[in-house]
Amino acid sequence: MNYQIHTFGCKVNTYDSSLLEKRFSAAGWEQETAAPRVHVLNTCAVTEEASKEAKRTIRKLKVKDPFCKVVVTGCAAQVDTEFFTDLPGVDLIVANSHKSELEVLIDKLNKDLLTQKVYKSNIFKKTDLEEGGGVVSSKTRAFVKIQDGCNSFCTFCVIPFARGKSRSLSVSYIINKINELSLKGINEAILTGVHIGDYYDESSKSNLEDLVEAVLLKTRMPRLRLTSLEPIELTPRLLDLYSDNRLCPHFHMSIQSAQTKVLKDMKRKYDAKSVELALNSIQKYVPRAFVGMDVIVGFPGETEQEYKETYDRLASLPWSQIHVFPYSPRPGVYANKLDGQWDRSLIMQRAKDLRQLSHQRLAQRALEQVGQEKQLLLLNSKNDKTYGLTEDYWKVQIDCSDKLNSNDLVRGQLYKIKVNSANEPSLLSGQLLGSVGE
Repeated sequence: MNYQIHTFGCKVNTYDSSLLEKRFSAAGWEQETAAPRVHVLNTCAVTEEASKEAKRTIRKLKVKDPFCKVVVTGCAAQVDTEFFTDLPGVDLIVANSHKSELEVLIDKLNKDLLTQKVYKSNIFKKTDLEEGGGVVSSKTRAFVKIQDGCNSFCTFCVIPFARGKSRSLSVSYIINKINELSLKGINEAILTGVHIGDYYDESSKSNLEDLVEAVLLKTRMPRLRLTSLEPIELTPRLLDLYSDNRLCPHFHMSIQSAQTKVLKDMKRKYDAKSVELALNSIQKYVPRAFVGMDVIVGFPGETEQEYKETYDRLASLPWSQIHVFPYSPRPGVYANKLDGQWDRSLIMQRAKDLRQLSHQRLAQRALEQVGQEKQLLLLNSKNDKTYGLTEDYWKVQIDCSDKLNSNDLVRGQLYKIKVNSANEPSLLSGQLLGSVGE
């Protein structure tokens, strides 16, 4: 059987799709992009729009090939089941609770042996993490899932109902996984999860700092990167670990707001002072770090004064880029019950203003990179141009030196570069100097 996986949403979904690829390959299935018999949609549910995007994709697939099979799995299959149940073109719905049975159910679908269309149960009873993923086909970096689920139940978020309670893989498993990746020539591993700050290995009584320290001590992976953290999870001990240059100086901070009352309404576990402390601490201990942030604007009840407090506070703090999310009502979350649902035009104006601040800051930070020498992981070539990613998360279009030309370059390998210019805020231009280790 041939298939194609369509991945929506976060890095954890990317990991999960890589695991599905391995499982399908073990079953003797082959990937196909031209005319696959089965399309598997690994969906996202973080916003209502994410489910609608999957719906649009289903319609396009069925228009292109009315006889293909469409299977919906992932987070939206778990929390927006009814949204897909009556949707023409959907042949099978497999929620996260039954994702481990996916290939068996697809096989039965193809043999007309299924007695129902929807496979779903209580996600909070799910205890496994479906070990085994981590490498995505055609990618140059590896995502290693260390944790899944979330215990926070923020008022704007549906993810605990899509992923279940927080649960973690063991330190020993993760170390073995990363060492396997190193032997395969992977030079960067990203430790990812739904809420990695919740990481806790019950067997060894290890938290996130213990895990990162163990990975640095017991693996030879040249580059390690962490995904999203909340301000109070950025402990002094974790920051101290960044003295090891294998831990990439890159932070993605899930702050959502920088105003205390709004954070309380969101049911976040920190306040505005915690945001200030975290960002200033990064600047102090890892001064060259790239710091990205998630911020929601227009949250129910967020007054103009409270929004301005977030804006002004962020404008005065050190960071590199803001990922701005205009709030939109998400079915099934507590925030829908809060007073002060704002007009969409007001929300979008706030988003526009904050994005402008982010654009200005990113352009400023980009200019600061000019003249610096960095380590670059070669990603890909497109339209006769070669691109890579630096340890501090800058994307660079590279020019080859006399010593190396584009035909000599190896995708996924590490090189030394010097940044020549910042023609765009999100893209630098650099001169390739040689391979790392020369």
